[in-house]
Amino acid sequence: MTIGRKLLWGSFGWVLGGPIGAILGYAYAQLTEKDSAGYWGSGQTYRSTAYPKTKAGDFIVSLLVLFAKVMKADDQLLKSELDYVKSFLLQQFDRSQVRDFMILFKDILQQDYPLKDVCRQIQRSMDHPSRIELIHVLFGLSRADGYVHPEEVRVINTISRYLNVNEKDFESIKAMFIEDSRSSYTILEIKSSAKDNEVKRAYRKMANKYHPDKVAYLGEDLRKLAEEKFKAVNNAYQTIKKERGMK
Repeated sequence: MTIGRKLLWGSFGWVLGGPIGAILGYAYAQLTEKDSAGYWGSGQTYRSTAYPKTKAGDFIVSLLVLFAKVMKADDQLLKSELDYVKSFLLQQFDRSQVRDFMILFKDILQQDYPLKDVCRQIQRSMDHPSRIELIHVLFGLSRADGYVHPEEVRVINTISRYLNVNEKDFESIKAMFIEDSRSSYTILEIKSSAKDNEVKRAYRKMANKYHPDKVAYLGEDLRKLAEEKFKAVNNAYQTIKKERGMK
């Protein structure tokens, strides 16, 4: 469910500025002495200087904006979703930094930032395989409560378009989280009327697209996430083969 450390640490040239710079400016102003409670911390007092001012931090802010958009889509803020975000951050940072990011996330949830601008800034800095992994992470957040709400799907679809992830890739990932009678075909990006040789060709194409080696350079966490999609592609193919009696 995580994006690897190598990706977060600016190996793709993430720079401060644009809408993210504006968000950070707001955050620095807001993170004066305040008492955090509930999911946002342990009741301690933090100062704005505690917020990690790193390139990784700048990039995480953009992800927190996307997380907030998905969480607010169904007009509910659930503990399971907050726990997902916190768990995500703990894979990347130490606990003291995570406390600061969760305080910042509370502020982000209360604001309405320009989704398109934030996505465009991300899109310019991430390669295509990484953007596909990001859509996978957002669906993971959506399913954290055991149900993928239609409004959350709509928001993730919007984010996907802004990130320049094509519709077939989006539908393929969505089918890994929302199963129906057509899921196996959707994952392979083909119609149920496809001939057997077309099914085999589609499987080879998708297995290559989602092969873990494609994102191995971004770290073990991202590779594991890619393995989930690779497994879903293989399972979809095996399901179709069984239904059709293919060899």
